[in-house]
Amino acid sequence: MPPPLITHLYTADPSAHVFEGKVYIYPSHDRETDIQFNDNGDQYDMADYHVFSTSSLDPPYGPDAVTDHGVVLRTEDVPWASKQLWAPDAAFKDGKYYLYFPARDKDEIFRIGVAVGDSPAGPFKADPEPIAGSFSIDPASFVDPDTNSAFLYFGGLWGGQLQCYQGTVAGGKPDANGVPPFDKAWQGPQEPAGADKTALFPKVAPLSNDMRSFSEPARDLVILAPETGEPIRADDHDRRFFEAAWMHKREGKYYFSYSTGDSHYLVYAIGDSPLGPFTYAGRILEPVLGWTTHHSIVEFQGRWWLFHHDCEISKGVSHLRNVKAVEIFYDDEGKILPVKSE
Repeated sequence: MPPPLITHLYTADPSAHVFEGKVYIYPSHDRETDIQFNDNGDQYDMADYHVFSTSSLDPPYGPDAVTDHGVVLRTEDVPWASKQLWAPDAAFKDGKYYLYFPARDKDEIFRIGVAVGDSPAGPFKADPEPIAGSFSIDPASFVDPDTNSAFLYFGGLWGGQLQCYQGTVAGGKPDANGVPPFDKAWQGPQEPAGADKTALFPKVAPLSNDMRSFSEPARDLVILAPETGEPIRADDHDRRFFEAAWMHKREGKYYFSYSTGDSHYLVYAIGDSPLGPFTYAGRILEPVLGWTTHHSIVEFQGRWWLFHHDCEISKGVSHLRNVKAVEIFYDDEGKILPVKSE
């Protein structure tokens, strides 16, 4: 496994894109905290975002291999946010750059915001309110290279609160954006369980032309088990979606990849439409040092790269992570060849 790509800061959840001939990386910025580890994720107490860029991904990395463009957005720059700037993503469309990010609002509920800039290196100015109809965490933007249509994928279990939107509030009705009422009873490390239960799925919403709102309400991105053709079951923790949505396209096929959370795999599914359904196709990365695993996949100079994180620099402190990049390969059928974590 290659060495950490960024070493002067703790970084995680890397979203990588090729802009202006370089790879730009939009990670979380981990920091030291006295908050004790818990399954709600309170120890992931990030407060700002840096942007990084590089022209080469082949190690060894020299001292100037990666450029840190500095802080591009802070919690205090986001009028609606209270804390926890978790995993972000970025997009480019029609001359503007967009930074999508989750944060807790003033009521401690995760929402997704957007900030706009003129350069991939930032800075970005946040809209005054979160995206209407957004909730939970881990936004991943995807602009289809063949159609220029844009989508936002999101969702995360446990501390990410996706399980709080199952429509379980007695007498509750969806709001004008189709979002069920937030059910506080489902907060924390909870999710559906039982042989008769279907897993909760990530959400996808088409983005409007302005890239700052949804053109349709968010819907489930359904992931099917290949052996049955039926939705992945809730108890299938080795394959069910937990967090860390990512979408990429290769040779006309859509690849949706994600983390399985408490089983610590990066896995993927393949589909014929950005809206799904997707069929589970296999693992990309085995468990790494640290609890979380989160990634992106991008093509750069004719080669495909997996960006991910582990806790090598902090020697296993789960909330102090470092970004890595490793080349990945596909077989003749378009399947991703698994990467060994060691």
